[in-house]
Amino acid sequence: MKIEETQALDAFGALSQATRLQMVRALVVAGPDGMAAGAVGDAVGASSSGASFHLAHLERAGLVRSRRAAKSIIYTANYEGLSGLVEFLMRDCCQGRPEVCVPAGEVAASCCAPAPKEMACAC
Repeated sequence: MKIEETQALDAFGALSQATRLQMVRALVVAGPDGMAAGAVGDAVGASSSGASFHLAHLERAGLVRSRRAAKSIIYTANYEGLSGLVEFLMRDCCQGRPEVCVPAGEVAASCCAPAPKEMACAC
């Protein structure tokens, strides 16, 4: 997913608020199964109305997705959107010198490595 400047600004604006940043991080940890809206709110200490407000903002920014499951709304991280945001930041990083971008690639690879059983994330 190629993100352009306007979309990146929307996404960074959404992430510039602490509760929303915590929500995205919680959803990334939750993985593809996601979390019910109430559980996301509980995870970050937000009221149900506050959680709904913040999750809607994140969804408009393309950082999370929602789906209905019975009476619940399940939210998941939009990994494609998050990857697109990172790609936007790194798009012009090397300017013909790929070694400049190696540290960013190493961080991404370490985050995606299988985690030890006692850890949820290798990051």
